[in-house]
Amino acid sequence: MALSQGLQQKLLQKLSPQQIQLMKLLQVPTANLEERIKEEMEENPALELSEDNHDDEFNTELKDEFETPADEDHEKDGGEDEYENIDISEYVSEGDDDIADYKLRDDNYPEADEGKVSPHRMETSFHEHMLEQLGLIKMEDKQRKIAEQIVGSIDDDGYLRRGTSAIVDDLAFRQNIDSSDEEVEALIQLVQQFDPPGIAARDLQECLLLQLNRHKAQGKEVEKAIEAIENYFDEFTKKHYEKIQRGLGIDDEGLKDVINQIIRLNPKPGGNHADVNKAESYVVPDFFIYNNGGKLELTLNSRNAPDLRISGGYRDMLKEYDRGTKKDKRQKEAVLFIKQKIDAAKWFIDAIKQRQHTLSSVMETIMEYQREFFMTGDETTLRPMILKDIAERTNLDISTVSRVANSKFVQTEFGTYRLKFFFSESLSTESGEEVSTREVKKILSDLIAAESKRKPLSDERLTELLQEKGYNIARRTVAKYREQLNIPVARLRKEL
Repeated sequence: MALSQGLQQKLLQKLSPQQIQLMKLLQVPTANLEERIKEEMEENPALELSEDNHDDEFNTELKDEFETPADEDHEKDGGEDEYENIDISEYVSEGDDDIADYKLRDDNYPEADEGKVSPHRMETSFHEHMLEQLGLIKMEDKQRKIAEQIVGSIDDDGYLRRGTSAIVDDLAFRQNIDSSDEEVEALIQLVQQFDPPGIAARDLQECLLLQLNRHKAQGKEVEKAIEAIENYFDEFTKKHYEKIQRGLGIDDEGLKDVINQIIRLNPKPGGNHADVNKAESYVVPDFFIYNNGGKLELTLNSRNAPDLRISGGYRDMLKEYDRGTKKDKRQKEAVLFIKQKIDAAKWFIDAIKQRQHTLSSVMETIMEYQREFFMTGDETTLRPMILKDIAERTNLDISTVSRVANSKFVQTEFGTYRLKFFFSESLSTESGEEVSTREVKKILSDLIAAESKRKPLSDERLTELLQEKGYNIARRTVAKYREQLNIPVARLRKEL
């Protein structure tokens, strides 16, 4: 096959580095924004806080580049193109002290930012808590290593999902420790005595029994509860109470006492100690909406976004270079470096400003679209709304609106909500009006909350009640919405 050359034209769309940076910043929630800004400041010394007026060591080193002794021979330009024409006029113009600066704090509400510290939490992880308890027990080195392997095999819910023989194999292949199933099982039972109760269980049944056995001396009800979990666990999970009563020989009151003992237990003993993501361990609202005499006011949470500016020391060095007469290669290299850092800082500050503008634009559009909800707090007033509705009103792309809505929260007078809470599909009523599925779910949850727990409403009955209220809905749709609300079927909602 012969080689040949040819010309070809292509029309491509390519994202610039600034656009990529902006898209990434849009996804960052307020809880993590401060950390992201600190990372950028560590990488770029030309970016600093507005209240920081001192020159750092790096600025001083660069400044020394321009303070060359008079008796030192200057290196000539050498005719290199990259150093011949360095335009720094845009960096040294008069009145440019506030170039690309921005401010996020609202002067109209200064009290909102004062005296507040960003929340933080310091905690001991679940596995560290377990190892601390293990360290209090005196045992041989081999036993300790086996026990540490067992603790390391426990998941964040507190369960030991790995079989005994598998742990024996792990010890043999990874740590060259020869052990037996009996030895490992004995140490598992030792770990099961640690706090919190129910730890290192292989399944839910064993977890509940471990907790009940610690309270065995508290009375007959606990003993009956142990017997119920040991012998009638499947019946208990399926709420076949009649079989349990016949098996245990107890009446309704006795069954209530047994159930009260069991429902107090913790099905996930490790859940309170599990490692959690910093941004998910607490909610930091990104927006605040206030009702000021019937007028909705939107403000951004600016506590985690410090005021930024271009370093004054860097601009002073450029001005000094511009005023100088002798400009050697070393000075020009330093100037090119400074220009790159200042440009990067300007891009980042502009991206932060654009982020704030985009967030405000999207949230303000959502606020106007769902105005009735923000005025009343009634979920049934929510209008059907999808990403496309907001994108069309803000002239933004749907993907941009999605990034804004992701992991963001808004604080209102009626509580704090995820932005995705306000997005829902539509459902038609008998009159042809389109209503939000959120409204239907709210009515569905209200119906279930008001039902008789002795005789819960079936999906068929719930469908009939919703249809009586004018909603055209099928039984399978009711079942889907009920599952989305994490509400079990009627049989599992039954109570004595």
